[in-house]
Amino acid sequence: MSASSQDTAALLGRVPVFSALSPEELERVAQVAVPRRFEAGEIVFKEGDEGSTCYIVRSGRARAIREHPDGRSITLAHFAPGDIFGEMSMFDGERRSATVETTEGTEAIAILSADMHRLLREHPDISVKLIAALGQRLRDTNERLARQSFQTVQSRVAAVLAQLVETARAEAGQGSEGDVTITTTQAELAQLAGSSRESASRFLAVLERAGIITQGRGRLTVHDAEALGRYVY
Repeated sequence: MSASSQDTAALLGRVPVFSALSPEELERVAQVAVPRRFEAGEIVFKEGDEGSTCYIVRSGRARAIREHPDGRSITLAHFAPGDIFGEMSMFDGERRSATVETTEGTEAIAILSADMHRLLREHPDISVKLIAALGQRLRDTNERLARQSFQTVQSRVAAVLAQLVETARAEAGQGSEGDVTITTTQAELAQLAGSSRESASRFLAVLERAGIITQGRGRLTVHDAEALGRYVY
């Protein structure tokens, strides 16, 4: 196994969809993966495009957005190193449900659906494991949506912030103590929480007055993640 193939297999092993695969199975998937590089602000694929490739982020960041007919856009998700997007293309050829664009220079690995289909035909055990993993992701998503339907705006915004803090700490190898700075805007937080910008802004002002966060231009610093967590229910 080459060094680059080893690195790709290791990256795949950190992705929940592939984490149940054995080292040998990860190597088989790594062999059909190809490196891709995107500049900041580049469109990876657009809503409505034919789905033929899935991507795993090696470095950099991207986001999924949907556009309304009136011109507004909503950020559905952010992708950081180790995250996967477009994964349903491994199994179906449906058109993309959202646009994905990079927010900074990004390196990724891409897996073409044709290559994955051939691999799954040759190794059906991989197919069974991937279907089980995708089913768990669907259940997790349904559970999250069910929780959100009963949450207040404040709880949803706090939950999104708490998740961003956890992700930032994991990426930096940081423990549970200390300040965490997150690159985001009020509008993006509101979109992720499914609230209006005005409602999110009012709650962020409450958190700032309490000394839990400090807001800056395009970024936000969380000083007390434990206190933030008490707003999530």
